[in-house]
Amino acid sequence: MTDSSSKNKDPILTFEGKRYDLNNLPDEMKELVRAMQVADAQLRMHEDTLKVLAVGRQTLARQLNEKLKSVSPMPS
Repeated sequence: MTDSSSKNKDPILTFEGKRYDLNNLPDEMKELVRAMQVADAQLRMHEDTLKVLAVGRQTLARQLNEKLKSVSPMPS
């Protein structure tokens, strides 16, 4: 789903390979489009948060690995 409103005075909704004049859609459909845009933005934000957490976890694992080098492990 894309809302091609850049530099066009009439925004176009592209959804599942079809194009629609956003201005001519009923208000209920416009609200659905806005809700999907918010959902997309939230998904991107949470994906970025997961990436940051993964990098932090990797850093913690490296630090733990480095510190464990000075500790004798239990026998197998």
